[in-house]
Amino acid sequence: MHIAVVGLSYRTAPVEIRERLSIPEQTMETSLQSLRGHEQVLEASILSTCNRLEIYTLVRNPDLGVSAVSEFLSGHSGLATGDLTPHLFNYHHEDAVDHLMRVAAGLDSLVVGEGQILSQVKKMMRLGQEHKSLGPILNRLLTQAVSTGKRVRSETNLGTGAVSISSAAVELAQLKLGQSRGQDQLVTLESEQIAVVGAGRMSRLLLQHLQAKGASGVVLLNRTVQRAELLAADFPDLPVQCRPLTDLDQCLSTCSLVFTSTAADDPIIDAARLQPLNRRSKLRLIDIGVPRNIAADAAAVDGVDSHDVDDLQEVVARNQEARQAMAREAEQLLQQEAQQFLEWWDSLEAVPTINRLRSSMESIRVEELQKALSRMGPDFSARERKVVEALSKGIINKILHTPVTSLRAPQARQERQQALRTVERLFSLGED
Repeated sequence: MHIAVVGLSYRTAPVEIRERLSIPEQTMETSLQSLRGHEQVLEASILSTCNRLEIYTLVRNPDLGVSAVSEFLSGHSGLATGDLTPHLFNYHHEDAVDHLMRVAAGLDSLVVGEGQILSQVKKMMRLGQEHKSLGPILNRLLTQAVSTGKRVRSETNLGTGAVSISSAAVELAQLKLGQSRGQDQLVTLESEQIAVVGAGRMSRLLLQHLQAKGASGVVLLNRTVQRAELLAADFPDLPVQCRPLTDLDQCLSTCSLVFTSTAADDPIIDAARLQPLNRRSKLRLIDIGVPRNIAADAAAVDGVDSHDVDDLQEVVARNQEARQAMAREAEQLLQQEAQQFLEWWDSLEAVPTINRLRSSMESIRVEELQKALSRMGPDFSARERKVVEALSKGIINKILHTPVTSLRAPQARQERQQALRTVERLFSLGED
């Protein structure tokens, strides 16, 4: 068995490729079942976010397993293998474990240290459990990854002042507004007429950061106005107008800054929608959805500037050095956590021998117990029989405790294999 991860991220693929591989929650069960249906894939879990799609697997053969996952991704995206492969990365065993720990800790994020990725790893584990695609290996690995992410945030400074994709989007708006005024710096959004399309988690973070950056008011559009109103109620100090998505054209005509973050599979704003609008001022569109909510041709419309998640790197680069310094605090901790999992994995090598040893001892215990009970005669009560049986089990457990603990303890693989051979020879343990 072998742990492998196959995927792509903002580091390896542009947004137009990432959006074709995005797997929404409503199709997650089908995707996981498709992966598990391959003979090479024993366990599987999928992490799908705006900046990455990663598939973690336990496979029989590393090369055949990775090929199976790559074929699944090609079929899902509709991209030929030759077009998709240059954007994919794959990590094996120790490297796969290290990578997941870095992802959960936020060290592999576009915004280093961002906290939202940890909740997405938790969701990956929950969906894998619900759809029964996880087994004991990946369940243990994901549990430890979540624990590692929490530990990094509580024991290091990486989470201090950490920003999210949403806050980076707001800073991008501030930076572009400043640059339009001839200032290479972030400026207040107080004078901007702002709209946010969508009322999910990302939009909640957008409202939070817009309020912090001086926005004087926001129009919040959503298919369901009631949901928008529930979100707006959490921001009593920020004037929020809640409108149905059917008012989008009006907002595009009157607002100067529009953020989009919806679960739509296809763009809701494109050039055909923007061109007929009677606008008197410049419109800036910032899309943090994947798949994209704003079509690429929107940027070609006069008076419109359009940005997607890949454009956030301009903002991130401005404070990347400080974030990387904080990230170095977490590196040693991540190594400890990865090593702990790998030691547990190595200890599984001893399980077959331990099981055969226990089975051999149990056969001896039962045989000798029956001999003893037959000599006790019919006057031996049921209660006394239970006491003697418990005594025999206790003796076996005490005898086995030290060798079993020793076989499963962290040690070099060569030393463990030598100890296993010694135990098998001394107790005449044949293969099952």
